[in-house]
Amino acid sequence: MVDARKFFMGRVGTSLIVMVALMVIFGAVTTIGASAQATAADAAKVISPEQATVQKFGLIAAAIAFGFGALGAGFAIANVGAAAMGAIGEKPEIASQALIFIALAEGLVVFGFITALMILGKI
Repeated sequence: MVDARKFFMGRVGTSLIVMVALMVIFGAVTTIGASAQATAADAAKVISPEQATVQKFGLIAAAIAFGFGALGAGFAIANVGAAAMGAIGEKPEIASQALIFIALAEGLVVFGFITALMILGKI
């Protein structure tokens, strides 16, 4: 029993170390461009304070649309999924109808994502 626990904890520790190492490598690779000097083309992309304010609120609106869509879908899937699995356990022939209700709840996040994309397309 003790040997299995040590083996499991060793595997979990190794997995965590590998995951952190991969995240550090990925972060270093993706942020190389952030430390580069700005070119003349980048310097020409100056926006006015009014445009910055509009862009700020547009980004906030897109984040709220997607965030609330994802939260709503999570709550809906949690409740509908639990009820559906209980119903399937008692009556297995209604599995297809139960999965349709779960898919409808998943559609909420798609609507939030599409709304966020529409908002981002306007700013």
